[in-house]
Amino acid sequence: MKLAPLLAQYLYSTKKLDLRGIGSFLLDPAVNIDPEPGKQQKPAVAEGITFESNPATKESAELISYISAQSGKMKALAAADLDSFLELAQQFLNIGKPFMLEGIGSIVKIRSGQYEFTPGTLLTEKLKDLPAKEKTNAPTAANEESFNNYNPMIAPRPAPAKWRKPVLAFLIVAGVGLAVWGGYTISKRFADKNTTVVASAADTNSPQTVIVPETTIVPADSVPVQTTQAPVQAPPPVTTAALPAGKYKYVLETANRKRAFERYNKLKTYEWNVNMETNDSVVFKLYLVLPTLVKDTARVRDSLSVVNGRKVYIETK
Repeated sequence: MKLAPLLAQYLYSTKKLDLRGIGSFLLDPAVNIDPEPGKQQKPAVAEGITFESNPATKESAELISYISAQSGKMKALAAADLDSFLELAQQFLNIGKPFMLEGIGSIVKIRSGQYEFTPGTLLTEKLKDLPAKEKTNAPTAANEESFNNYNPMIAPRPAPAKWRKPVLAFLIVAGVGLAVWGGYTISKRFADKNTTVVASAADTNSPQTVIVPETTIVPADSVPVQTTQAPVQAPPPVTTAALPAGKYKYVLETANRKRAFERYNKLKTYEWNVNMETNDSVVFKLYLVLPTLVKDTARVRDSLSVVNGRKVYIETK
């Protein structure tokens, strides 16, 4: 026996139908559902039925008892049937599809999260009574004792385990980290390979800039700080003299003091013939002076940009 007509008949007889997670259907007591004797009633629109949206609605034990009595099933099985029916309804509603309740109408979920009801066509025939054989097999108080605990079947299902989301997030982060590590390893190998080529092309006669600790750089207008270490050379001043013919100044990066010293020392570990200069002890410039043919300057600049990880440009003055 279908469950939808049972729900409609329950509404016709009790004037109220509560569906878990959806809301309540109300029937106006003034509406006459039964046709007059000897007359054939045409299907009528259920205009006397109204709907109150309430996702917190719970089912009543009377509805379970009614379904059990009309279908000849035990209450536990009747509760399971109703639970499956409501799950199917929720699936339709969650994807924006209307769900039809035979003899009552249709409901659809709107954007606000509430439900909208459209009256349908009333059932013209009452459900027939169960045959005598089915009544005999109907559940009794004796065989209901072992199935009287049907609350778990109509209660909301437990939420999925809370550990699933953290584990999924961890797997995603681990996958991204592995991809980044792989990319870094490949790029580092490529950088080491190209560093050897660029270093061999560098001018070995160009002046080397001494690696100066950050604490030893003192502005020109300040008093030198006495230290126990041997005096070291400060970054060279800005060079304005023209470069020798055939040599070009490739600027690797312009950065603040901390970044410039870290990058300078890092490039020195790669055996780059890198130079550093500053005009105000605030902004530092890292560069290479390389002998290059005019036709090869663009190619050398682009190769240095790939290896350096930043865009390299040629300073013309």
